[in-house]
Amino acid sequence: MDNAIAWIFIFPLFGAVACALLGMVNRKFCNPIAVLSMAGATWAGVETLLQAVASPQAEVSYILGGWTLDLFPRGVGIEFRADLLGGLIALVVLGVGFIVSIYSKLPVERETPNKESLFYTLFLLQITGLAGIALTGDAFNLYVLIEVAALTGYGLIAIGSNRAAAATFNYLILGTIGASLYLLGVGYVYIKTGTLNMVGIQEVIMANHLMDSATMQVAFVLIGLGILIKMAFFPFHAWLPNAYCNAPSTTSSLLAPLVTKVMIYVMIRMVLTVFGVEFSFESTLWAKFMPWLVVVAIICAAVMALAQREIKKMLAYLIVAEVGYMVGGVWIYNYYGLIGSIFHIISDACMTLCLFLGAGIILRKCKTTHFDGLRGLFAKMPLTMIGFFIGGFSIIGLPPTCGFFSKWYLITGGMVSHRWEYLVVLMFSTMVMVVLFFRLIERIHLAVSESGKNLGKGHGELGLTKEQTKFDEAPLSMLIPLLLAASIVLIIGIYNQDVVDQIERFLEPLNLPKGTKD
Repeated sequence: MDNAIAWIFIFPLFGAVACALLGMVNRKFCNPIAVLSMAGATWAGVETLLQAVASPQAEVSYILGGWTLDLFPRGVGIEFRADLLGGLIALVVLGVGFIVSIYSKLPVERETPNKESLFYTLFLLQITGLAGIALTGDAFNLYVLIEVAALTGYGLIAIGSNRAAAATFNYLILGTIGASLYLLGVGYVYIKTGTLNMVGIQEVIMANHLMDSATMQVAFVLIGLGILIKMAFFPFHAWLPNAYCNAPSTTSSLLAPLVTKVMIYVMIRMVLTVFGVEFSFESTLWAKFMPWLVVVAIICAAVMALAQREIKKMLAYLIVAEVGYMVGGVWIYNYYGLIGSIFHIISDACMTLCLFLGAGIILRKCKTTHFDGLRGLFAKMPLTMIGFFIGGFSIIGLPPTCGFFSKWYLITGGMVSHRWEYLVVLMFSTMVMVVLFFRLIERIHLAVSESGKNLGKGHGELGLTKEQTKFDEAPLSMLIPLLLAASIVLIIGIYNQDVVDQIERFLEPLNLPKGTKD
């Protein structure tokens, strides 16, 4: 189907309208509408990616309003482009949205009662914005879609408790600053190039030798800073932990796997497609100082994660560390590093989804996600814990999970570029993650005696009895999405070469160095 890329937006947009209208009649319509909308959008995402893979140009282009490239130059009209990179990221967004929509029925009813219509409307608009970010070919349209995703994200977080509303305010302030910086940068680009089309901008830069232009250098800095704030790169991460921890379970399960990863994709798109490899890596100073900022970011985030005693707060700081991984993979300026960074976007989205779905189930069953409330949990919910820890093992980087293979490429990129400081912090943060998750495993596996006294040291203080730890698995509507997400983590790991092949096909024309530039 030639216009599959358009259906990616049609399904969630019309689904959002249907939720807003039919939800006023009966709130029970909202979840089925969201699930069906996401199922249709996911199908369109698969079809679009298959078309891009089959295309000799390895991309699919769709221009709104009939402004075809045969009649008008590139940049006239709003273009959506699905190359192999954009298609992969869009499919990740849609796949995560589909799984979370199935999972969401019970948590939304419980945590946001009488607000189902509002929640699912915002949910589907969020997916529309994030998928649009992955597929747009226009720099200003990218800003619009970033703001669509941001505004709906604010609503999805604030719809929870009073604490969530306060956390949203911090998110709003930093998000607005990031978006403003990005928009200012795009304005400078348009003044200098006269086009907003992403491919067209690079063509003008190369044709007019604008690599040394002060205007373009300022534009690059403004856009880069805006994106770093949006992706929660340390020290611009302050909005993330409280926002994700205090948000409703479904909201954090949707935003945590996607928002930061999509913004890292935006950085990669700007570096490779808009400004170009030569401008980004050789005509600016970013390639010199960004790897050192990454070192600081990973160390600080890992240490802060180590200090946490609550699962969602710990996972939030791990996300900040993972952002450092991916940003570092880009700025070590290496073929393998970029493969690792792109692959880790996909891997991290899947394994973070596993962890936050599991955390939502734990919160529902235990009424807490504090470490002290998890003892003996494996006996009660073995399937939930298996799904949760598959995500955890992937974060650590154990084979055959997808996290192992994406980390392998990041480490390879650091080695061949002689960025030993990057390798050291990767190993350090991995050890921190090992400590964190094995600490969780120890507590979750502590046994309970017949008398109610726990066999684990200090466990009896909780007053748990054998009756309280009997088998009590999560509802199927929540358990199946978790196990599906865990299966995807394993499947992507097992078939990692197929994913890498498409990433390599995207990167091949760029002629990136495979070793140190020295």
